[in-house]
Amino acid sequence: MDQLPLRTPLSAHHREPVLDVVVPVFNEQADLEPSVRRLHAHLRETFPYPFRITVADNASTDDTPRIAARLAAELPEAEWLRLAEKGRGRALQAAWAGSRAPVLAYVDVDLSTDLNALLPLVAPLISGHSDIAIGTRLARGSLVERGPKREVISRCYNILLRSTLSVGFSDAQCGFKAVRRDVAERLLPLVKDTGWFFDTELLVIAERAGLRIHEVPVDWVDDPDSRVDILATALADLRGIARIGRDLARGKLPTAALSRGADAPADAPRDGGLFGQLLRFGAVGAVSTVGYVLLYAALRKVAEPQAANALALLVCAIANTAANRRLTFGVRGRDGVLRHQSKGLLVFAVGLALTSGSLSALHHFAPGAARATEVGVLVAANLGATVVRFLLLRAWVFPGRRRRRTESTAV
Repeated sequence: MDQLPLRTPLSAHHREPVLDVVVPVFNEQADLEPSVRRLHAHLRETFPYPFRITVADNASTDDTPRIAARLAAELPEAEWLRLAEKGRGRALQAAWAGSRAPVLAYVDVDLSTDLNALLPLVAPLISGHSDIAIGTRLARGSLVERGPKREVISRCYNILLRSTLSVGFSDAQCGFKAVRRDVAERLLPLVKDTGWFFDTELLVIAERAGLRIHEVPVDWVDDPDSRVDILATALADLRGIARIGRDLARGKLPTAALSRGADAPADAPRDGGLFGQLLRFGAVGAVSTVGYVLLYAALRKVAEPQAANALALLVCAIANTAANRRLTFGVRGRDGVLRHQSKGLLVFAVGLALTSGSLSALHHFAPGAARATEVGVLVAANLGATVVRFLLLRAWVFPGRRRRRTESTAV
């Protein structure tokens, strides 16, 4: 299959809809009508091109189908699509695949995201600047109101994505996204998930193909009536991450057809993927562990256990960060050295807390423990700290891709 053509701006003169906004719903009889009417009024007032709103009903069992049909009959820009099976990803797949609008978007039915961000979201796609646009609740300019539970879950999920799949986008699951149709036509057949992981999988594949992802900070208010099963969704997301990670490691994702010639992944991962990173990190870690044990044993002759542990860890942490910077993550040159070492020292502090805590626990429960026991406990704790260190180095200190974060947008 040929590569995608270079992006070009859309014509300013369109009779057919330029934007198709999909609203995926399942049993939303209470929110559907007020939300669609609010979205319709907003687009009528602010969007300078013809548009369409498509309600994608995935197997609702309440009055949602009847309400959706009535809205489609009353509003000239509204349509209704009925699916026999559940799944938000399935609904989006069907609605986007059947649309002829050059820009495809979706919003959650609760309209948690302020609609004033909709035009900034789609403008880079209309102008030809970007391939995909996403709303982000984690950018500096975003204003977010939600409970601590959902805040922690969201941030942990995105940290997990960065540490396991080395993604560069900041917010995978904000229900506020858009894509150019020429990209969607080639991207959608590669996305396997039909549920909540659909967004993440789409973005991971697009980023690996070198497509340009534009991020828009949004104002977002949590819906207290959300019926998303957090546990089931989290487990499905973990399975999705594992699956796509395996596919990437085995080279099973055919992303070449998604690149745009001159735009092809100039900033693709320099590190050979997760498997290669793990091998190199493991080798560096093995050398560091041996060096740590030898240094601790030498320092222990002249210093107390905690002091010997802290100094040995500090020296090894500096050397370890430098080695991983060059060998594991392929970063060369002096640019960013101080920043990387500073972050590396914070990672070292986490390791110090883990190992010092283990040492304190040993002395508390076994005050007369032998020197060999001390070393054994510290080695075990250091191995645990190594896992944490790899995740932090990969996700935070040496992220595999440059962030494409947009702090402010104007049309």
